[in-house]
Amino acid sequence: MPTTNNILYLDKVKRLKFMSHGEQLNLFNQSEWTSSTQNPSQIKLIPTHGKIPIAPGTYDSMASLAGHCHSCVRCGLSATRTKAVVGRGNLNAPIMIIGEGPGQNEDETGLPFVGKAGHLLDKILAAVKLDCDRDIYICNIVKCRPPENRVPTGDEIAACRPYLLEQIRLVDPKIILLTGGTAVKGLLEDNRGITKIRGTWMEWQGRLCMPILHPAYLLRNPSREPGSPKWLMWQDIQAVRAKFDEIF
Repeated sequence: MPTTNNILYLDKVKRLKFMSHGEQLNLFNQSEWTSSTQNPSQIKLIPTHGKIPIAPGTYDSMASLAGHCHSCVRCGLSATRTKAVVGRGNLNAPIMIIGEGPGQNEDETGLPFVGKAGHLLDKILAAVKLDCDRDIYICNIVKCRPPENRVPTGDEIAACRPYLLEQIRLVDPKIILLTGGTAVKGLLEDNRGITKIRGTWMEWQGRLCMPILHPAYLLRNPSREPGSPKWLMWQDIQAVRAKFDEIF
């Protein structure tokens, strides 16, 4: 006579099994299955292969999401990371900032935007009186550093996208700022160049999104003359502050 646990397990496997070139992929973290069998209603089988989606609502907290990110093997970036970089800031922030991926400093500390670009971003936000600890939550499209800081591949972005969607659901921001073209492509699946769409408000799933220039780009272009990247960023961040005041 099959037990309730076995029925639940076989049903989930039947629905989520993924075949590749005739071989069954190793879909699930077996330790999570073992630890959860005592309470069938809380069973959550997390796919470890990037081509298998993670269902919305899988995580009940950012801590549980972070715990899985730190042991994630959904793409090849797991083999070269020092630490997974999940996020920092207020877990109930009205504004979420999404970057491309961790750099060396982030990979070492496990926190996003803590290098030179991150320090500049903090200064820009402070200039319009947005508090990183109160108003902002910061994360990235991918949670592991691509080797040599290269741009993440499409497969890497797709493997990590479910984590990002869960972060958005958990934080529930009203405004999302996308720093750079990779962030725009990763969330909005929009391939237009960042210089063409920066500063433009867009709606995505009931949220206001604005593409902005990446702070690292500003570091490479220090001019403050009208029309320069820093000048454009200043216009955009003031528009963000105005929208923040309008909503809140």
